[in-house]
Amino acid sequence: MSVSRRHAAAALAALPIALAAPGPASAAAAPGRGGPRHRGTVYIAGDSTAAPKTAAAAPEAGWGMALPVFLGHGWTVANHAVNGRSSKSFHDEGRLAPILEAIAPGDLLLVQFGHNDEKTGDPARGTDPHTTYQDYLRRYLDGARERGARPVLLTPVERRRFGPDGRARPTHGEYPAAMRALAAAEGVPLIDLQAASLAAWDRLGPEGTLEIFLHLAPGEHPGHPDGKQDNTHFRPRGAIEVARMAARGLKGRVLPPSAVRRLDDAVPESRITWPAA
Repeated sequence: MSVSRRHAAAALAALPIALAAPGPASAAAAPGRGGPRHRGTVYIAGDSTAAPKTAAAAPEAGWGMALPVFLGHGWTVANHAVNGRSSKSFHDEGRLAPILEAIAPGDLLLVQFGHNDEKTGDPARGTDPHTTYQDYLRRYLDGARERGARPVLLTPVERRRFGPDGRARPTHGEYPAAMRALAAAEGVPLIDLQAASLAAWDRLGPEGTLEIFLHLAPGEHPGHPDGKQDNTHFRPRGAIEVARMAARGLKGRVLPPSAVRRLDDAVPESRITWPAA
């Protein structure tokens, strides 16, 4: 491991990564030897920062691809996140419907939108933080709760942006605050990925975050022969660390502690795999 990678790993490990509103830790359970066994499915509705990628996009990875690493046996992930979607376009394209058809009592629905809601010049995607954004998010919350599932709101993970002083800067405007307010009003658990990631990127600094985001030198990867400079999407290391933030927010507040694992373990990037299609 390079010096920069060791420094990045140490900085991330030192952070109190995730925040969540208090909520029940109950889950579907069956008694057995050695204590209860928890089972269920974690559905993800979100955008490209969480979405699964194919081999054509490698080494780009969404954090939902790494979330199974941190969940205990019996918990599976159904990652429905899609590139370029907002809370509005995901719903209006009918992508929430199959989730609600499949979700069952005790399952989770993780909802992370914001990046594309901010594109207010696009009528298919843009929303207003304190009106239409919240209105659309309520449709996810209501749909999950009507089916006995448990919705969880996740503020949008931060981009890589630094000021002249080298400090990480927020990029999501009023959207995280609007989601926090909605979670409080609806009594829904919140994982504050925006705050957690902003603190992490600030700790890592401009150089350390190059290991997190999709920055590639020319010739470094065959899929990007000319290199890449992307301050929104993640390399495998970034996907793993953001998934770790999400899992920390789930532990004890949303899922029983036994349903979450490896939070302090080094996770090799080889745990991320890309299907051919």
